[in-house]
Amino acid sequence: MTAKGTFDTADWTPQPPYEEGDGVSLAHVTLGKTFHGDLTGTSTVSMIMALTPVEDSRAYVAMERVVGTLAGRSGSFVLQHFAVGDRGEQSLRVSVVPDSGTGGLSGLKGEMDILIAPDGSHSYVFDYRL
Repeated sequence: MTAKGTFDTADWTPQPPYEEGDGVSLAHVTLGKTFHGDLTGTSTVSMIMALTPVEDSRAYVAMERVVGTLAGRSGSFVLQHFAVGDRGEQSLRVSVVPDSGTGGLSGLKGEMDILIAPDGSHSYVFDYRL
């Protein structure tokens, strides 16, 4: 099954880098999201970023707990993010953490694509199974 929609981000809370050396910084960021469309709900994201002196070369890993409704079923689940920017070439994998689904979303599995439009708006395509 596929769910599609948009999401808004809020409450970006970057922390000062916890490690710096030779132009590379490691930092922690938290933020919130609100999902609209086939998935409705909110989430909290905890992200660790690696920033390099090359503007388009960076990476992040994150855990995101989503609480909401999908396909008429309410519950929560956790998404794991793995993203790399290599001099402008981007790769991103966002996967449901196995057995993290609760309530009506117990047993949820899937992968989510995050899309950023030129105007900065965010959308998702979530391929999943219950």
